[in-house]
Amino acid sequence: MSAFSGTFSEIFLYLRQYKSRTAMTLFGLIWGTVTVIVLLAFGAGVRVSMSKNMHGMGEGIAIVWPGRTSVAYKGYGRDRGIRLRAEDADILRREIPEIEAISPEYSKWNTPVRVGEQILRPNISGSIPEYAPMRNVWPQPGGRWLNDPDLKARKRVAFLGYKAKEFLFGKESEAVGKYILVGDSPFLVVGVLKEKTQPSSYNARDEDRVFIPSTTFESTFGNRYIENLVYKPRNAAQAKMVQSRIYEVLGKKYIFDPKDEQALGIWDTTEMDKFVFFFSLGLNIFMLIIGALTLTVGGIGLANIMYVVVQERTREIGVRRSIGARQKHIMSQFMTEAFLIVGIGGIIGFTISMLLIKLISLIPKIDEYVGRPVLSLKVALITIVILSLVGFLSGFFPARRAARLNVADCLRA
Repeated sequence: MSAFSGTFSEIFLYLRQYKSRTAMTLFGLIWGTVTVIVLLAFGAGVRVSMSKNMHGMGEGIAIVWPGRTSVAYKGYGRDRGIRLRAEDADILRREIPEIEAISPEYSKWNTPVRVGEQILRPNISGSIPEYAPMRNVWPQPGGRWLNDPDLKARKRVAFLGYKAKEFLFGKESEAVGKYILVGDSPFLVVGVLKEKTQPSSYNARDEDRVFIPSTTFESTFGNRYIENLVYKPRNAAQAKMVQSRIYEVLGKKYIFDPKDEQALGIWDTTEMDKFVFFFSLGLNIFMLIIGALTLTVGGIGLANIMYVVVQERTREIGVRRSIGARQKHIMSQFMTEAFLIVGIGGIIGFTISMLLIKLISLIPKIDEYVGRPVLSLKVALITIVILSLVGFLSGFFPARRAARLNVADCLRA
């Protein structure tokens, strides 16, 4: 233990003797560490932000729209319109067990929704209880989503997007428990959407919509056909298989070729997840390369300094070897010195990086544009690995040279 502490005391003494040299070397390592951590933290933040934005509409869902046939099939000509019904959701749920949840969705525009003199013409959607968890439609405290009794009794209840609520009732007023007029029919507001980020949509953003039970939609507007189906596979890996089965099941019912992809339009949002994954992977690799190169420059500076140190301490090395020090002792001392310098630089770099990330995170709405930087365990481990590699390579070759010096030549130096 005394020999170990003596080695460290000697190293610190030497570093204090050459303060300018030590400071310049540490600066390169600190700058490299900050670069690696901050760039990787931003890369992680971009991925989190993109994933959050993509999943505002729902996670792992797909939307099915009716289309027009593009090929003749079993006596029916091409260019025949396909129209879906609410019962199709039950058929697909029964025929395709790989579907975890599925909901029909009605949609209507231009019907006035009124509260007093406030008139709004939002997208009115008719759906079922399964719809909300798939689409990340969550109520604010004090309210609820549509439930089974609403559907069975065809209740005139409504769930409002938060911007629709603000327009109709004002930002500070409560809406739950109050009535709105949909056309000329009164509807009781049972819930208001919790705020969420949703840059992607297909009919309208949920914040601007009015949701009512699908059965109530049918009786109120008399629609026989739905706008689309929303479903979620049990496993994202089965998404393609589920799509094929949907074409088969609905193709059998509506008599169109199951291979005719024009008959139905299917938007699989898991494709967005793949894009986010590969985009963020490429971005993180690019940032890792930039950061690693910056840190490598600091390592090269450290290696050059270590070679100079070996040259300056040649006679000291000779004296140590002549009184019994082995090559491994000489090598371990120089390696320890290199790792100590890298460690000091790394600790200072980590501290500065955490402060920078904290300050950057305080910038308002930064996560909406470039993502909020995230100093995760993964980022920390990658930085530690790079620092360790830089410390080893910067110290190994100068230390090996010091250990291989001829004793006689050292004493004559």
